[in-house]
Amino acid sequence: MLCEKTSYYGAGEFVVASVGLPVTCAVTGANKVQPYLAISISLQPAIVSEMLLAAPAPRQTTVSSVAQALATGIADPDLLDVVERLTRLLDRPADAAGLQPLYERELLWRLITGKHGQTVRQIGLPDSHLSQLSHAISWIRTHYDQPFSVEELAARASMSVTSFHRHFRAITQMTPLQYQKHLRLHEARTRLLAHADDVAGVGYAVGYGSPSQFSREYRRMFGAPPRNDAAHLRETSAT
Repeated sequence: MLCEKTSYYGAGEFVVASVGLPVTCAVTGANKVQPYLAISISLQPAIVSEMLLAAPAPRQTTVSSVAQALATGIADPDLLDVVERLTRLLDRPADAAGLQPLYERELLWRLITGKHGQTVRQIGLPDSHLSQLSHAISWIRTHYDQPFSVEELAARASMSVTSFHRHFRAITQMTPLQYQKHLRLHEARTRLLAHADDVAGVGYAVGYGSPSQFSREYRRMFGAPPRNDAAHLRETSAT
């Protein structure tokens, strides 16, 4: 879940993200007979750039699809095949050193040349809006507890304020302040699991100057006051 958008994916499907997004995830339908199993691979910009030199020209896409930072899709037989070979290396550590980099490059190639290739391509294009925005996004993720101005972030991205705000929203589906708020509240939720009795302290630690504002925005996002939500999470994790 990202803001008001909910994406679903299941067996034989994948999720690809071109930037770090403050998403909320939930696993449904898993049990002891059919557990939830997944594989996660980091896409390295340098390798993406290298492979783009050999990749065919992308198909024509709309502006909205180019800006998409999070996409789900059905894995075709070729993609499933390389994922299966990657997974087999877990039982063959002697082969992993030589074959894992090759399989990961093949997987990346399948993604670049597939339906959602434009989402992956943006990672390796130094002059793309995503590449420019990544500097500002990285700063917010590292300094989520600190105030900022859109002018400062636009300068980090080497963009005008108007262009920065438009492309930031197109890619992340939220404004910079909303993005920061999501990061703060998700970090607060994690901290409250260990410090449920110090709601005000957690709020201050993630950047809120007012306990009432922190509690109000926390409840609006998670549906319960901080202390109650933390207690529910601990009870759920203990069962």
